[in-house]
Amino acid sequence: MELHNDLADKTIVITGATAGIGRAALHALASRGANVIGVGRSADRCQQAKQAVLAEFPAARIVFVVADLSSQQQVRDLASEITRLVGEIGGGKIDALINNAGTVSSWYVATADGYELQFAVNHLAPFLLTHELLSLLEQAPSGRVVTVSSGSHYKAEIHWDDVMYRKGYGCLKVYMQSKLANILFSAELNRRLGAGSSVHAYAVDPGLVNTEIGFKGTSGIEKWVWRRRKKKGVSPEQAAETLIFLAVDPSVNGSGDVYWKECQPKVPSADALNEDEAARLWALSERLCGIIWG
Repeated sequence: MELHNDLADKTIVITGATAGIGRAALHALASRGANVIGVGRSADRCQQAKQAVLAEFPAARIVFVVADLSSQQQVRDLASEITRLVGEIGGGKIDALINNAGTVSSWYVATADGYELQFAVNHLAPFLLTHELLSLLEQAPSGRVVTVSSGSHYKAEIHWDDVMYRKGYGCLKVYMQSKLANILFSAELNRRLGAGSSVHAYAVDPGLVNTEIGFKGTSGIEKWVWRRRKKKGVSPEQAAETLIFLAVDPSVNGSGDVYWKECQPKVPSADALNEDEAARLWALSERLCGIIWG
């Protein structure tokens, strides 16, 4: 099939692009002629996802980079490789960074950096990757940072006494905390960039989606619950529509809304809009990533 090419001038980075929502977004954006850089943890799955797009759209511009986002060194290496690729094929800019990769774990898992897995992948990785790629986003006329959150954040709070839940770990409450962190990060990034910035951040509630995420790293009751719930979810393609909308649609320019669902703004929880909480999380995240935002 021929490309639509209405996004031929766009360069878009998508993490978690080998399955579920990320893969659906990658396929749709590539079909519209965008220059897409996908990120996945498995080289085999990256190749499979790439070939699936090329089989339908042979002229699609798509490249994958392999990285384990639980490792901060690999996040930094990923950013360096993306920077190199953008310099070669992306016109020296990134129009949208879609922080889609996420994980769930039934049990406490420590990363190579010594952090709890869900907090590391779902929050710290987007925080660090956005920092590393911000200068390329600022080169775009309207740079977008789109981070996948969840409606589960409404029942969440940041567990300041033990953010890593080294004691009292529970799969769902740890996941919900990381999804609240996604919105706090997005809102605080907008505040720090200022109203005149060409870069804007958004957090997305994809709703209940029929994907395999609930089967990865889970066991027992979590896996059983997800098997029952996922069947009621929308397709990854439908859920990806909001990611794509926020990444490329001109009508979003100038919007002050940070949280979106089904291509419409939505009011997040009061905790998600708490500026003191956001600033506190930002400072903690800087320390955990060993960085200071300019």
